[in-house]
Amino acid sequence: MTSRPIIAQIAALRQRRPERQESNLHELAEDEGRLPDFVRQSPSAMRYLQLLGPLAWEEFPERDLAAGWPMMAVPNAALVAACLIKIDQGVMTLSGLRRHLVDQPALVWLCGFRLENSRHYPWGFDADASLPTARHLTRMLRTISNDHLQCLLDSSVALICEELASENIRLGESISLDTKHILAWVKENNPKAYLPTGRFEKQRQPVGDPDCRLGCKRKHNRSIAEGNGATPTPAGEPAPARTIAVGEYYWGYASGVVACKVPGWGEFVLAEYTQPFDQSDVSYFFPLMTMVERRLGRKPRFGAFDAAFDAWYVYDYFYNEADPEAFAAVPFTEKGGYKAGDRQFSPDGLPLCAAGLPMALKLTYIDRTVTLVEHERGKYVCPLLHPHPSGAACPVQHKSWITGGCTATMPLSIGARLRYQLDRESDRYKEVYRQRTATERINSQAVALGIERPKLRNGQAIANLNTLIYLLINLRALFRLRQRQAG
Repeated sequence: MTSRPIIAQIAALRQRRPERQESNLHELAEDEGRLPDFVRQSPSAMRYLQLLGPLAWEEFPERDLAAGWPMMAVPNAALVAACLIKIDQGVMTLSGLRRHLVDQPALVWLCGFRLENSRHYPWGFDADASLPTARHLTRMLRTISNDHLQCLLDSSVALICEELASENIRLGESISLDTKHILAWVKENNPKAYLPTGRFEKQRQPVGDPDCRLGCKRKHNRSIAEGNGATPTPAGEPAPARTIAVGEYYWGYASGVVACKVPGWGEFVLAEYTQPFDQSDVSYFFPLMTMVERRLGRKPRFGAFDAAFDAWYVYDYFYNEADPEAFAAVPFTEKGGYKAGDRQFSPDGLPLCAAGLPMALKLTYIDRTVTLVEHERGKYVCPLLHPHPSGAACPVQHKSWITGGCTATMPLSIGARLRYQLDRESDRYKEVYRQRTATERINSQAVALGIERPKLRNGQAIANLNTLIYLLINLRALFRLRQRQAG
């Protein structure tokens, strides 16, 4: 038995628990009178209060801070605020962030970390003892739910919509979507590192990052001459140089982003989504557009995409019978050997054969293999032979006539027809397609903030970091909006 009763020990523990600021950043931004003097006297702390304070921090899903009592649980909101400061300051690692915060006690107080009281400092706490270790910060970053961070991105979009609405501007009428490659922090991506086996073999997972995947950044055709211009003798069957694809392969991830450009005001992030690098570009479409609809409360009218998104369901998504002006601006890719003008349609939506006759729909079926989306496809056949032979011969004597006539298989969705019928030479198409510069500018900002080469080795941590990078881009844009309106 101890000489001190258990109740007395609990009371002593409670007395040792240091005080901390209970107000969130939004409440502090609304009432700066709650700030202690040393925080108000810190230009850095006041700048970050102005930058981060507008977010709806009261709606941020916080963890149970009393779960580990008497140990001090670190609030997730404190981690998020600190990571936003890290990104803004260009600090690459969480250990570097910790050193930066130790040198800025006002930021430690502002972020909301549990404070360790100390009489040795004029501000009343030991900044170094109040901060968790760099390893613990890293653990928190990879375990916090990305949905919680998306709540803050929701708030940033709502604030931007509100600011632009005061200028009679409706955000999200026209959007663009693109992906950005992210290199994993592994030696396989370092061309100077010696590897005894294949560098880019997808069966050999890098030890440094168990979540990254091998993917191709881009492909281009190999030129005829390489190096000194000599053409090597092929070891196998000869092939035209224009058909030889050369790819840039990396281990890593890709981040998809939807951005909106408002002329005269800037570019804004509407949604972002991170996946391993082996996923196709079109796999980002539906998750991102679902987020955009939720944040805007409606579908965008126009969308600008690169050729990787030339799929029938992209055109179908933007089709609106009540708004015939709406469409998706996507370059045509010659899939299956078809060119944009090769396939024509009748007023009833039936494809025309080479002779210009509406083809007959022979059968329909559900397809689960051709595209990512399960859909209904139809097989169209020669109208002179189906449903009953007419006795007439093919007017153009097509080569397929002797084998049963022309056939065509395509989705029944109107998006499949719009893909061929879209006028890509019109001024309206070119005007919408120029919206793609929005994602290019956003991605340029993200690269400047370190999105391309993160110093992390976990997929969840990298996805969370990407969300925070795009959140900071929106916060900076919101800050500029308010400065312009105030001026």
